[in-house]
Amino acid sequence: MENKPDPRLHIIAITGIIEKGGKYLILKRSEREVAYPGFWTVPGGKLVRHEYESLPKTQSTDGWYEIVSETLKKEIREEAGLEVKDIKYLTDMAFIRPDNISVLVLSYYCFYESGEVKFGKDIVDSAWIAPEEGKNYQIIPGILDEIFAVDKILKN
Repeated sequence: MENKPDPRLHIIAITGIIEKGGKYLILKRSEREVAYPGFWTVPGGKLVRHEYESLPKTQSTDGWYEIVSETLKKEIREEAGLEVKDIKYLTDMAFIRPDNISVLVLSYYCFYESGEVKFGKDIVDSAWIAPEEGKNYQIIPGILDEIFAVDKILKN
């Protein structure tokens, strides 16, 4: 009997488009990645229960508010070594990975605060690009459109 993933369950991934001086950080994924190996992306990662359940719950609730923002900050620190600020929601999308696991991606944008880019364990390169320069990179489908969308929001 084949062990198939439950189609009702999703991995929740959070991504952050970081703006710094009119440019946006992209990172090149390792060839070991299940989805889009070797492609360029923006920093982010999965929402993992054990990483937040040990944190204090939000006052007067039985849960954790702002966990998406905190997770995104943590993932950006781990993948790129940067601190960010002013996290804002951009969009969301769902897809099915090659291993048949469903993924819900919550996309945000934010602003560089401090730090120098340092690669996390599954990152092999980085670049700060203007949106037009993104056409010269093999970026995961949809992400360059999101970078253009953020650029348009910030210029208006």
